[in-house]
Amino acid sequence: MPIFAATTLGSLSAHSFLSLLASTDASHSLSSSFVLTHKSPSKRPSNFAARVSLSGKPEPIAGVLESSPSSPESVRRARRSADWKTAREYLDSGFIFKGRIEGSNAGGLLVRFYSLVGFLPFPLLSPAHSCKEPYKSIQDIAKSLIGSLIPVKVIQADEKNKNLIFSEKEAAWSKFSEQVGVGDVYEARVGSVEDYGAFVHLRFSDGFYHLTGLVHISEVSWDLVQDVRDILSEGDEVRVKVLDVDRDKSRITLSIKQLEEDPLLETLDKVIPQDDSAEPDSFGPKSDSEIIPLPGLDTIFEELLQEEGIEDVHINRQGFEKRVVSQDLQLWLSNAPPVEKKFTLLARAGRQVQEIQLTTSLDQEGIKRALQRVLERVP
Repeated sequence: MPIFAATTLGSLSAHSFLSLLASTDASHSLSSSFVLTHKSPSKRPSNFAARVSLSGKPEPIAGVLESSPSSPESVRRARRSADWKTAREYLDSGFIFKGRIEGSNAGGLLVRFYSLVGFLPFPLLSPAHSCKEPYKSIQDIAKSLIGSLIPVKVIQADEKNKNLIFSEKEAAWSKFSEQVGVGDVYEARVGSVEDYGAFVHLRFSDGFYHLTGLVHISEVSWDLVQDVRDILSEGDEVRVKVLDVDRDKSRITLSIKQLEEDPLLETLDKVIPQDDSAEPDSFGPKSDSEIIPLPGLDTIFEELLQEEGIEDVHINRQGFEKRVVSQDLQLWLSNAPPVEKKFTLLARAGRQVQEIQLTTSLDQEGIKRALQRVLERVP
């Protein structure tokens, strides 16, 4: 059997593909089945290709197809042409096809589609296989799948260039994505780790990992993360929270850090505990006249005082952390309850944290809106 080139998603040699199709006998055409959303295929005589139209009705083929390698070449061409048409219908409709794995090469799997054979690249396999057998190479997993039926979607059907490409990931998305909602929490396993974040496989109630989402580097930890690989490695078991589901682009955005308490949403005492572990001079003077505001705070204070309902704003005290979360200025409204109309803000840049006291008649939501307006005005 000819081996397809697999350097790119659709790099199937036209010569190799045609040679393969020419060597395919009719018994192969009975070796695949598929799943339609609404109707099942009708029974067909054994000397017909088991193919139906997307309406669920048997689709006639030009002439009677004899299941013999000696069938006229014109009949075999008619069969292949009809099967390419069916492939394009699957591509347009998004219906799921259940194809038999007939072989593999260095880049993916060979999938039977009636009289045709298409290609399923390894990156488009569902993560269920690698997560089930994490210590196997992708080549060993591919060998174990030969002869099995797997659900796939047609993502390319180019008869002219003889490119028929499948994706198991897209089929899994159609089946499982509706179960995923914003705010859901999943047990997950880390797949590939990139400079910008980590791709994480979600485990569903059946115990398998069907879908993959991205944890951006900014959602890995509350600490400043310079390299995701310092925190996460392939195969790590993690818990993630769903931040967004983009159904048009088949993307899931995840967070690890939002399942942990944000250290900045408390008081300075929470951020820098006053115990024996604290540095001797962690807390600076309590007179705001002796504290130099972090760069940019003076302008923010001036703008805050222009907001209706805000009576006074000043730095209460400051401290120095052992870790750096961000060199940029960050401003947070503490969860600490107000005392006599006084709310607490925390400003952080580098290792320095300043506690700001805000006297106002506004409630917490009103302060958030005022802060948002101010930050939009401040360059």
